[in-house]
Amino acid sequence: MKKKTSIIITTYNSPDALRIVLQSLLLQSVMPAEIIIADDGSTSETQDLVKEFVPLFPIPVRHCWQEDAGFRLSASRNKAIAMSTADYIIMVDGDMVLHKNFIRDHIRTAKTGKFVQGPRAKVSEQLTRQIFSLQRLPVLHCLSKGVKKRFNACRCRPLSILYSALFSKQTHALVRGCNMAFWRKDVIAINGFNEAFVGWGREDNEFAARMLNSGIKRNNLRLGGVAYHLHHKENSRPTLDVNDRLLEQTVSGHLAYCSLGINQYL
Repeated sequence: MKKKTSIIITTYNSPDALRIVLQSLLLQSVMPAEIIIADDGSTSETQDLVKEFVPLFPIPVRHCWQEDAGFRLSASRNKAIAMSTADYIIMVDGDMVLHKNFIRDHIRTAKTGKFVQGPRAKVSEQLTRQIFSLQRLPVLHCLSKGVKKRFNACRCRPLSILYSALFSKQTHALVRGCNMAFWRKDVIAINGFNEAFVGWGREDNEFAARMLNSGIKRNNLRLGGVAYHLHHKENSRPTLDVNDRLLEQTVSGHLAYCSLGINQYL
């Protein structure tokens, strides 16, 4: 199926990391139709960085900024998805360095009636500092010193379909929005990300639970869609108990639709 693809990059006051991510996008073997920066209230430094990269890409680069009013990742994502003109959306965090075939692998994996959870290799604190000091994209692979969770950095197209099928359990557990893809129409059908989630935690799981409850299957992309997660400090989690309860309400109630979602921006 021919599809128009958008990549959405979430960010908040991390221009050093975003620079590296955008550099990795410039080297993609297949370009998406558009790039949207979902910005949860960064200062003008991020805006300046985006402006720097706009003329370097052969595709539109859009900056979707919202006012800084605390951690509002769900709202930031919804606004970016609403802005997108694509049929299919790949979403990554603004500190995920993308393999040159990242977009190609996700496009090949896209299937009607499914959303995709991609892999995440981790980059050590020391290697992350080195990357930031150079301000340029390094050569990363599964054997690079400082790369953790090395299996997630392996890419093998012939085995990817087999391994993806073996590891694609239909559960909302262990879902991470840092490397995820879905059809825009499926997101709109469940009303996007739940903006009742304010503060870090569980918004990805709750989104996946509603996808599953709506009949959309989960596909774990293995040996493809490789991305490297740069090191950063852990987010504070004062709202985790509240968000856990919201997640439980969705799971126990078999909910597929949230009341506070993307329909505000469509």
